[in-house]
Amino acid sequence: MSSLFERLVWQAGADVRQGRNIGGAALGRLAGIATVALLLASGAGQSAFAGDCDNVVAAPGIDWSSCSKTNIMLPGSDLHGANLASAHFDSTDLSNADLTSANLEKATLVRAWLKNARAEGTNFAKIEAYRSDFSNVVANGATFANAELQRAEFSGAQLANVDFQKAELGRADFDKAVLTGVNFSFANLSRATLNGVTIQGPVTFGGAFLYLTRIEGIDLSAATGLVQTQVNLACGDQSTILPPGLKAPGSWPCPPDDKD
Repeated sequence: MSSLFERLVWQAGADVRQGRNIGGAALGRLAGIATVALLLASGAGQSAFAGDCDNVVAAPGIDWSSCSKTNIMLPGSDLHGANLASAHFDSTDLSNADLTSANLEKATLVRAWLKNARAEGTNFAKIEAYRSDFSNVVANGATFANAELQRAEFSGAQLANVDFQKAELGRADFDKAVLTGVNFSFANLSRATLNGVTIQGPVTFGGAFLYLTRIEGIDLSAATGLVQTQVNLACGDQSTILPPGLKAPGSWPCPPDDKD
């Protein structure tokens, strides 16, 4: 019997099979079974299934799931294909890191640096990344669905076929980012900066919240899902090109945004 739980169950069964009086030590063993079962149910046994948190050297395919790696320097690390789900990288430097095809679902990256990182095909779904720096990241094919990305920096990012569905992107900055086939469906883009982006393919805005979203000077002729009520909330100008059937509201242009 390899585990304490299995040994306790086996011995308790032996007591019953041999007709022993269930008392004293036997009752103790049954109490042990109950205790172990409660610990497993409460999650106390999860450490056996956690990632290799003691391994301090980043490596391709490493399992750091649920590990705490906050406030450390990991620039240029190769984490290709790593399992980083639910890991904590708050204020950690991952600039120039290779995160290609890594799994960061539900990870926390508050104020983390991912500048110039490679993140093609990476799973960033449901991450918490307030004020994090994704500038110049190459994240083609990545997903940020349901992610918390308020005030995140995506300037200069390469974002082809990226999924931002239902993401919180309030005040996020996409200046000089290249968008191709990006899905912003039902995302919160309030006060986000899109002016300065280059749109090279269809971008979906169906159901997105565009309150004071900066779209001055950009060509949205290939955008899909946009309706007039969204345009009326956004901030464009006379150089903004809208899809056919939509028109600039009389409230354009908006006053400068208060960055605070």
